[in-house]
Amino acid sequence: MTPVIEGWFTTGAEPRLLASRCTTCSNVVFPPVSSDAGAAAFFCRNPACDGQEYDAVELSRTGRVWSYTDAQYQPPAPYIPPTDPFEPFALAAVELAEGIVVLGQVAAGYGVADLKVGDEVEVVVETLNVDETGERTIYRWKPTGERA
Repeated sequence: MTPVIEGWFTTGAEPRLLASRCTTCSNVVFPPVSSDAGAAAFFCRNPACDGQEYDAVELSRTGRVWSYTDAQYQPPAPYIPPTDPFEPFALAAVELAEGIVVLGQVAAGYGVADLKVGDEVEVVVETLNVDETGERTIYRWKPTGERA
């Protein structure tokens, strides 16, 4: 199994999203600053801060649905639909304890009918697609059943 985008999440029994935190003001950003760019290429997203260094941090595993919708159209390439014909999927914007909102697909088997603003969700890792090189995984938001 290979993440579709390396460095955005961990795998295992309790996966977590990975972010970058400014060492000057502690502002947290997701997706994380690319390690390929190096610390010198980093600039803090906080307009009141001139920080240029960051630490990698793991984000909370759970958060609250801030907003949600469904994707009724097939996204353009490089997206590869898991079914043919394309089947709509739900998206959720989730507010984490760190004070940021992260957008992601909702776990397989769940749709907009299963979501309500304020509901708790958790990060899970699921298969996006399988090709000749193997299984590609992404993070998704799975409802925990705790309603707002």
